[in-house]
Amino acid sequence: MTEAAAGPDRARDTVPDPLEPLPLLRRELHTGPLGLSSREAERRLAVYGPNEVRRTARTSIVRELLRQLVHPLALLLWAAAALAFAAAVDVLGWAIIAVVLVNAGFALVQERQAERAVETLARYLPAQAEVVRDGRPQHVPARDLVPGDLIVLEEGGRVPADARLTEGGIEADLSMLTGESTPVERLAGPGLQGLPLLQEPNLVFSGTTATEGQAQAIVFATGSHTELGRIAALSQRTRREPSPLEKQVKKVAWLIAAVAVAMSAVFLVTGVAVGLPLTDSLMFAIGLLVANVPEGLLPTITLALAVGVRVLARQGAVIKRLSAVETLGSTNVICTDKTGTLTQNEMRLHALWTPEHLTETGPWSAELIRAAALCTTVTRETDGRLHGDPTEIALCDGASQHAAPVDPAARDARRRASFRFDPRLRRMSVVHASDDGRLRIIVKGAPEAVLSLLAAGEPARPAQDAAEVLAADGMRVLAVAVRDLPAGADGPERRQEAERDLHLLGLVGLYDPPRPEVAAAVRRCHEAGLTVHIVTGDSGATAAAIARAVGIGVPGLRVIAQSEAVDDHQLDRLLRKGDTEIVFARSSPETKLKVADALRVHGQIVAMTGDGVNDAPALHRAHIGVAMGRSGTDVAREASTMVLTDDNFATIVTAIESGRRVYDNVRKFIVYIFAHLTPEVVPFLVFALSAGAVPLPLTVLQILAIDLGTETLPALALGRERAEPGVMCRPPRPSSQGVINKDMLIRSWGWLGTVSAALVMTAFFYVLWRAGWHPGDPTGPGTPLHHAYLTATTATFAGIVTCQVGTAFAARTDHAALHDIGLFTNPLLLAGIAFELAFTAALVYAPPLQHLFGTAALPLDVVLLIAAFPPLVWGTDELRRWARRHRP
Repeated sequence: MTEAAAGPDRARDTVPDPLEPLPLLRRELHTGPLGLSSREAERRLAVYGPNEVRRTARTSIVRELLRQLVHPLALLLWAAAALAFAAAVDVLGWAIIAVVLVNAGFALVQERQAERAVETLARYLPAQAEVVRDGRPQHVPARDLVPGDLIVLEEGGRVPADARLTEGGIEADLSMLTGESTPVERLAGPGLQGLPLLQEPNLVFSGTTATEGQAQAIVFATGSHTELGRIAALSQRTRREPSPLEKQVKKVAWLIAAVAVAMSAVFLVTGVAVGLPLTDSLMFAIGLLVANVPEGLLPTITLALAVGVRVLARQGAVIKRLSAVETLGSTNVICTDKTGTLTQNEMRLHALWTPEHLTETGPWSAELIRAAALCTTVTRETDGRLHGDPTEIALCDGASQHAAPVDPAARDARRRASFRFDPRLRRMSVVHASDDGRLRIIVKGAPEAVLSLLAAGEPARPAQDAAEVLAADGMRVLAVAVRDLPAGADGPERRQEAERDLHLLGLVGLYDPPRPEVAAAVRRCHEAGLTVHIVTGDSGATAAAIARAVGIGVPGLRVIAQSEAVDDHQLDRLLRKGDTEIVFARSSPETKLKVADALRVHGQIVAMTGDGVNDAPALHRAHIGVAMGRSGTDVAREASTMVLTDDNFATIVTAIESGRRVYDNVRKFIVYIFAHLTPEVVPFLVFALSAGAVPLPLTVLQILAIDLGTETLPALALGRERAEPGVMCRPPRPSSQGVINKDMLIRSWGWLGTVSAALVMTAFFYVLWRAGWHPGDPTGPGTPLHHAYLTATTATFAGIVTCQVGTAFAARTDHAALHDIGLFTNPLLLAGIAFELAFTAALVYAPPLQHLFGTAALPLDVVLLIAAFPPLVWGTDELRRWARRHRP
């Protein structure tokens, strides 16, 4: 098998060790300082395949569409459409078909998200690459690069493949892989064994950017074998699973279908057994089926979720999948990044330490601040803003704020030498000319790297203790030391000569402060029963300090300093302790994916934040992948379910609250819709059990008018209901809890439905008995009682509609009293009720509609009777909720 055919599953197995000595690496790749020959490159291209991110073959769009069209609720809607056509109501039939097709099309679009994410990954690769072939530089398409090619990297260019530097050095922006915004230096030289591959100082990776410098590098991996290709493979393997709501709606749909078909079959047999004619029995069975099919349920759920999406978009959270709104409501674990999400992503000078004092300001610290700012490489843009490393920008801003400003142009004019930051030495140094012409060496870096260079007698031990204290407070600590050269002395030419016998000026503590609103958001998470873990590439001490500052870690905080080293068994043990929040420090893409998988195995509903390309697999795998809208990459946004336009953790909590409200509202309108099944079914039962002695109190067309006409707008309005008091003071619901439970069915079918059925049957019999009807009297066309019968069925129809009004007000709350949320706080519901009453009046009093739906005008006494139904329905349910609230 060729390597091109092997695919991404063998990614690193076929790649040479890039950290072995350079001569061995060249020998293994069969290349040299002059690069490959053009003919050899062509041969290797045939073996290794093109240098591009490949995606797996797409599934058939026809197959995916068919799968959506045979969803259980879709099947019920197909049945309802067929019945509408059978009843010669073509408009209703076509409307139902349109609903089915729209829902199927929307679901189909969502299934393509993963493939779009992989296609976005491909855009990170440059179109052209500069390569040395046949001993001379030339430009070739980046997709034609092969292992062994010698590439040239220039400032501002994208890295076209994974490569090992052989000459020179660059500063590389690895944020799309690591999530860290600070550029890192990459230099030709030996590797550091034991470090993760992304931290090796002599390696560069496909899709990253060279921000400064120039270098040559030897390609050791292309295409699917690169870090970028590996992430693409992970993104394609982590398929999206149905949300809890999608699973539950499917179960409910099968339940409804089974009940509807079973009831129709049983009562068809019953009707025949009690002596009904076969045509009457068939009409009875069709009526039961139509009464049990909630034609408006699927579009109502879809539109309610869409309303939730619009509300969240205004609050800073863009939801890309409708069902995710509900999933947010059941989320019980948030795995969040630190930088930019919990913090402001604005590094600031926060504290200073000198051998004499620990302070935030003071005259003795001016020399320390100014020296630190002089030992930087930041530049000033034409608009006056500083450009460069965020840490160094913070030093320069801090110097300006403490009356020791440093102008980059004047700094460079007096600089005699510069030894750039070395990630292995973890320090940099400059030679600076003072006003009197004397030279001063300034060294800045990690405390342990600088303190080891101090002259004898310098306070190294106290400084180390102070550095540990500052780091424990979440600061990035730098030591600053100097050495003044004698007058007339020349500056050193080598780093080793400069960085020795130093005098310590002090320590600076840089801090990326937490967002001010995050602490309150974390507190709301804890009140709502949510667990918050931090998964970050930062150090454990820094992340733990930020966690404590915002309240993460209540009641316990566990810090995993090297989370990459944690295996699955250790991870299971850690996550099994539900009362402990965890900081996963120095995390990698696999770490996030492992954490998401482990939490899912433990039955948790997981929201995972991310902003880099490396986060895409974890964002796919989590129930809710949350990407950063400002700082995030295109790949992360494509792979996510939700995008935060403000990159703010507090917005996640707001979204979870909205998710809970939307889920509650879905349950409210399901109660509302199901409550009308009982008064729609009972008339047919009365007809069947009386063996036809009682005429049919409701027609099939009237049921369709209720299910697709009068009840739709109020149901949609319930989807806009405000949250009940205490929605964020209750624990997350278990993932196993169904959207429909026993209490809901008792309330809808058993309580609201029974009350409504009793009221509408009272209205039906009142009209017939007032006209002198007795059981068994004929009521067909041409009989004296036919008009009274039409009026009675109209009273049943109108009575169900007015009961709907009472049910709508009752369904607005599950536990609280209606006055707790306000009678007139949902204007859309009031408009929906007005519409259904106007629609009902049209069906009752407009002659053309009377003929179509078999209705007749209602006299005043019947209108007054059914006008009393709404307060009776709502009042009985208000009493039931009052009793529940006061139950011990």
